[in-house]
Amino acid sequence: MRRKQSDWRSCLPNGCGTNRSAVVHHSLKSRASISRFGNSPWWTIQAVLFCSSLALGQEQPLHGEIRRELFLQAPKAGTAVLASTYYTRKAGLDLISMHQLMSRSDTTDVAYFRYSSDNGRTWTGGEEVRTEEQRPHGKLRRMLRVACVDPTTGRFLRFRIEAVLPTDDPLEGMKQWVVFYSVSADGGLTWHLDEQIIHKGPNFSPTHPLPGVNTGRNCFMIGDTASVPLILDDGTILLPVIITPVGPDGEYHNPGGGYTYTDAAVLLGRWAADDRHLEWELSELVKADPKLSTRGMDEPTLATLEDGRLLMVLRGSNDKKSELPGRRWVSYSSTRGRQWSKPVPWTFADGGNFFSPAACSQLLPHSSGRLFWLGNITGHNPTGNRPRYPFVIGEVDRRTGLLRRDSLRKVDDRTSNDSPELSLSNFSAREDRSNGEIVLHLSRLFQHSHGEPRDWTSDAYIFRIPVP
Repeated sequence: MRRKQSDWRSCLPNGCGTNRSAVVHHSLKSRASISRFGNSPWWTIQAVLFCSSLALGQEQPLHGEIRRELFLQAPKAGTAVLASTYYTRKAGLDLISMHQLMSRSDTTDVAYFRYSSDNGRTWTGGEEVRTEEQRPHGKLRRMLRVACVDPTTGRFLRFRIEAVLPTDDPLEGMKQWVVFYSVSADGGLTWHLDEQIIHKGPNFSPTHPLPGVNTGRNCFMIGDTASVPLILDDGTILLPVIITPVGPDGEYHNPGGGYTYTDAAVLLGRWAADDRHLEWELSELVKADPKLSTRGMDEPTLATLEDGRLLMVLRGSNDKKSELPGRRWVSYSSTRGRQWSKPVPWTFADGGNFFSPAACSQLLPHSSGRLFWLGNITGHNPTGNRPRYPFVIGEVDRRTGLLRRDSLRKVDDRTSNDSPELSLSNFSAREDRSNGEIVLHLSRLFQHSHGEPRDWTSDAYIFRIPVP
């Protein structure tokens, strides 16, 4: 059975300027077994979207069904679970699950590692990872970020950010965060290296880790779990990061007037002569015009295009200046990540603009040779971070690096039972090696909130997205 594909905008609030209607059909299945963490209750939601009018007039087969499963249940009220999974070896189905519990913004209460040898069908018990410690000068905070397998060496790498916050205020992190990485040769079971990222050369130190970064005045960090490393064909590891700028006085400076402000960059890592640790160098910065994006360039995600250029898609913001259009931004590199073009608003491949809130997004290369993008697109101009729904997936044109309008598909959205504060944003995605599906880890943050203080109670879900 084949249908003509309808305009994706008919599935968004206000139709994004179109009157096309849509009917979404959901079927809900449940299982009765309930336990914490290892075998949590889960539901599978099968959603097929039928739109009533024609958009492109192009015959395309119906997509497969997107399935939703409950991956980890929140252990108590007021706590959110955010989870990611990664393959830990060059081949095979060994996975690590890294999940964190949060009860406030931008810090983690505690984290856990779990392991699976059967592609996530079963998991070991949770191994606790301490994410806070009292230090003489404040509270040490750690947050897990991303991980990857180096296909050249077969080593598994994971990354985290750390900071000592003098009064435990998350905003103090804008002067304190640094990045650490750990290396495993046995699929994440043991770690033979754990060290802070410090720029190559004699002039750098733990308190001066990168050019222009001095701990206590400004910081560098990995923005979120969607900023996954990209590994080039020569073995160079590209780690997307963000850096807080400094003003004339050498202190953290926020020229846009929003909640925070960052520039984006890439760290280029190569194995040192001892073949045990990585040597890192910083790319040039990707800077916004603060008059166009009030929080700068944030949470970059990377991919390689058909002609070898690198694509960087970035989060922007119109925080405190809602008259500005909320956009996603894009930059390109023809120098394997060392220099980057001036960022401009990211558009559809047909030249059309779209709205996107201040939230992370992810570029995901697929074994089919296609390139996908996951994130939020709204039918009206957002205000800063909100709304962070619906959540969509679309295909990127590998020639231009632009988003194909006709490929967009809604993965999840706010329902009548969800709070308007619902946030479908903090996530990570990977390809399932066994069947090519895209596995999306997404927590439905603030779905129960009704004003302040926010209710953080949120379970961690997996969405399984077939790739036709």
